This record gives sequence, C-alpha cells and structure tokens, in this order.
Amino acid sequence: MRLTVAQALVRFLAAQYSVRDGERRRFFAGCFGIFGHGNVAGVGQALLEHGDELPYYMARNEQAMVHSAAGYARMSDRLSTLACTTSIGPGATNLVTGAALATINRLPVLLLPGDVFATRPANPVLQELEDGRSYDVSVNDCLRPVSRYWDRINRPEQLPGALLAAMRVLTDPAETGAVTLALPQDVQAEAFEWPQELFAERVWRVARAVPEPAALEEAAAIVGAAERPLIVAGGGVIYSGASEVLGVLAERTGVPVAETQAGKGALAWDHPCSVGAVGATGTTAANALAREADVVVGIGTRYSDFTTASHSLFADPDVRFVNINVARSDAVKLGGVSVVADAREALRALDTALEGYTVPESYRDEVRERTRRWSGVVDAAFGGRRGTPLAQTEVIGIVNAESGPRDVVVCAAGSMPGDLHKLWRARDPKGYHVEYGYSCMGYEIAGGLGVKMAAPDREVFVMVGDGSYLMMAQELTTAAAEGIKLVVVLVQNHGYASIGNLSESVGAQRFGTRHRLRTPTGLDGDPIPVDLAANAASLGADVIRADDADGFRKALRQAIASPRTTVVHVETDPLAPAPDSEAWWDVPVAEVSALEQTRQARARYEDDKKAQRRYL
Repeated sequence: MRLTVAQALVRFLAAQYSVRDGERRRFFAGCFGIFGHGNVAGVGQALLEHGDELPYYMARNEQAMVHSAAGYARMSDRLSTLACTTSIGPGATNLVTGAALATINRLPVLLLPGDVFATRPANPVLQELEDGRSYDVSVNDCLRPVSRYWDRINRPEQLPGALLAAMRVLTDPAETGAVTLALPQDVQAEAFEWPQELFAERVWRVARAVPEPAALEEAAAIVGAAERPLIVAGGGVIYSGASEVLGVLAERTGVPVAETQAGKGALAWDHPCSVGAVGATGTTAANALAREADVVVGIGTRYSDFTTASHSLFADPDVRFVNINVARSDAVKLGGVSVVADAREALRALDTALEGYTVPESYRDEVRERTRRWSGVVDAAFGGRRGTPLAQTEVIGIVNAESGPRDVVVCAAGSMPGDLHKLWRARDPKGYHVEYGYSCMGYEIAGGLGVKMAAPDREVFVMVGDGSYLMMAQELTTAAAEGIKLVVVLVQNHGYASIGNLSESVGAQRFGTRHRLRTPTGLDGDPIPVDLAANAASLGADVIRADDADGFRKALRQAIASPRTTVVHVETDPLAPAPDSEAWWDVPVAEVSALEQTRQARARYEDDKKAQRRYL
C-alpha cells in the first residue's frame, strides 16, 4: 500500500488496542495537534485524510496538550492515551515540560514533533538549531532525557520498527512514560510502499505480573510477624484496580492503610482501615502510625520525599519494608524485600499467605481513635471561620460536600495539593486526580480536560490558584470548542501561597511570592489590578463570582447544573492556616545570614535534619 510516512503513521495508530482482563479498548483515543510548517503537510494532511480513523483535537498550547493526554491516560488506568503532534521549533520544545510530567508520573503519552529536513537541501532551515558539533542534532534532542523511548525517523523504512518499539514502551506498566518519535518534515511527506499487515489491528496485552513464590513467602513472613504494620498505598493500587482486594485484606487483618498523593482514594475515606494521607502533606493519624510502624508495606509507590517526609517519617530503628511494585527499580527502594508484581495479584496472594493473621486488638483500637480525632480536625477545617475572604480549606470543604461520589477533583501545584491530600474525603478510586509527581503549575485545566474526555459521565472539578491559572488557562478555549464541560474553581489569593508559606518557614519572608505593584521599596504595593474572572470569560467560559461561603455554594451548584464549562471565581485568604501534618520536608536553609528570621529557620532545620536517616 503506497502512503506517505505520516499517513502510514496515522493508520497504524488507529489500529492499536490494549487489553487487560479481557477488556479491549483503543489505545489512542485521538491526536492533539498544533500545526506549523514542520508538520502541517505531513501529519496534518494525514489527520485530515484519515480523521475518521483517528480523531483530531485542536489544542491551544503544546505543553497543555501533553498535560491533557496525561490526564486522559491516568484516568484510563494507562490503558489508553492520546498522541500529540507539533511543528519543529518552539512547538517541539514546548513539549518538554509535559513530557517530563508524563515520564515522572509513569503515564503513556506519544509525542510526534516535526523535525528539520533529513535530506538537508537548504540548511539552515527555519528554526534549525544548527549545532556546529553535528547537523544531526535538533531541538528535539531536548526530549531525549524526558522520554522513555526516543527515535528520529530519517527514512521511511525505519518507521515500522520505531512504531513497534514505541508501543512496547507505552503499554508496559513498568517502563511507560513519554515516547517521542521525531519526524523530519520532508520524510513525513515521502511516499513508500508499506506492507498491509502494518495496518492490521494489533492488540497489546497488558499483563498482570504474578509474585515470585519465594519473594511472596518472605514478604508474608515479615508482615505476619508484625505488631504495628502499615500499608502505604500508591498509584499502582489504583492503576491495577486493586482497591477492592486491598480493602478486604486490610479489614480482615486490621492493617491500616495510608495513601500517597497518587494513591489517594485507594480506599474510601470512611473505610475502617483508612488513615488518610501519609507524609509531608499527610494526616496526623497516618504519620503517627508511620513513626511507630515496625513493618511498612509499600504497594505501587515510588516512595517520594513527600511520602517519606524526606526519609524522616519511618522512625522505628528496626523498621522493615516490603515493597510491591511492577517496576523493580521502585520495589528495591529503602532496602526492602521486593515483590515485583501487579498490585492486585500480589495483594490476592498476600491475603492468602496471611490467612489467620491479624494485628493486636489494641492496635485496631489505636487506629480507630487516631482516625476519629483526625476526622474532627477535618470537620473544623471545613467549617472555617465564617467570614470573608474564605479560607482555602473552607473552599475545599464546600466542593467536597457538593460533589458526587464518582466526581473527580483535579489539581496540581501550589498549596492546594497539600490541603487536598490531607482533607479531601475521597469516595471513589478515580475521584482524586492531583498531579504531584512533577507538581506542574498550569496542569490543572489542561489535565482536567483530559480527565473529562476519558470520563464524560463524571463531573470534573478543576481547582486552580491564581498563580497556576496565569501559567496556562488557554485550554478553556479548547473545552469551549469541543463542548467539554468542566467546573473550574479559580482561587484568587493574589500570589503564590504555597511558596509564600515555604519562604516564610525558611526565613525568606515571603520574598517574591506576592502579586503586588512595584513601589520604591520593591514589589510591596497594592495587589495587581487583574481580573482573572474576566479573562476566563474572554476564553469562552461562563463565569460566576462568589464572595462568601453561601455565595460560593450557590455558585458551585449553578456550575454543576450548567452544560457548559463554568469558572467559579472566589477570593481566599492566603494566610489562613491549614491543619499541620506534623511531618517534615527537607528544604535547605541558608547556613549563614544577616537576617534573624533566617538564622532561626536554620536552627530549626538543623534540629529537624537529625531525624533524617538512610534506609539500607
């Protein structure tokens, strides 16, 4: 069959499927694209000609389209995603941040940036880097370190092998992330005689790896001897659909379950064994149990520094780790016993191996009491001060109360992810979507768009602060164009609240964190007179302004009832405190300073640093 390279690419992508547990689905639900001279005559023309096979979606920002694809992939448990095509030049380099986010979060996304001419007929061409060391280098090489697989298609004959390698990585739960196929613009338009079998439907089986018997036996022996075990549930629990099995094991044995950001919702918040978030943004209940745990069972977690409170949280001198993960690199962390397996299959096997084991009744009582106390803390935070401006915790509480059990909250950066991790009462494994592997400002609206595309039957609440909104709000226009409905809660606190709090804690006095007019003494004047609500309206969204709790609740209900994307704009107090996690995060403080606040912060840091340890 004679087709161009781009036409063959599109037809191949349209014929790829994933299957797990007998459920078959298209792996590529479509292709986002912004066209320029580097891809308009190639991939652009191919999508026009074969749009009935692979739907095209127009994005407004290249980074944002990758975020949307990542949101789609996460909501689809990594069994489906979208491709993203750009031109060479700034369009291609705009992909780098999105690619890093996808790879860090282990989310499959296919990137198809255009590239300079492979035949080099008239170098240097527009937007060519022209690296004097080698004419084979282009700006797309920036994507190498943030891609799990990277290739440049310099000849049509290279395409089939590259496509199969790309699919191998995209459908491997242990290896997945961003995949980049750089496409020189002349090669995209070049015709070639392709074998018909390249375009046959191809099903990629996403296997469930079972635990190796000896590793499972060792893990069961360690857990079975524990007096104060704690499960740390990560994103792998949700991706593998292991929530039900986890709940059964936890309730039968009495082992409490704490959750990472990616794992939040693994158990419903009111499950008797759920102790909520763990780590630097965790609950006092989970963190107290973590400090005294003699065995920690990490399931599908990367053990990031937030989860481990920068290696200060698991304080028992003899603590042991059992790590269940599809990726061996994660399973061997903290010197633990590694069980390389799918979370659901490993939990089923572990439950059988632990038959007859339960924690002491006194430990069950302690878990119940600690969670009861924390629930009271959440109630108080949600109740708030009943004044204006609202506290951010009040805003979160109202959204939590007004959302349905299957609805999804989306967030990524600033102070809200920490507050959400502590406070949000998740009721469904897919109901909590906070991107915290990369904590990328600007992810929220674009990511929420992808979430809604993957789950059109769920209400999607995007919670975004003014700082993050200013980074990337353009995909409100994409939502309007596609008729995709989001509820966007735009929290206006006139600055970077999260870094403001952090700045104060390290003795930097909130320097450079307030959105203020410049005066002779610096950026310390009145708030900048911006109107983000008006901006949202100009991008195609409906907008409702709210000032107090009753007004916000009414506005939220109106937004939920609307069929259109609606932004609810609400002012909050950036200085209103949230409950303390009683855990630590390692952010170094200046060792010497003329400022008293900084010297005090350094003294606190050195004291906190004493609790940090290496787990070997």
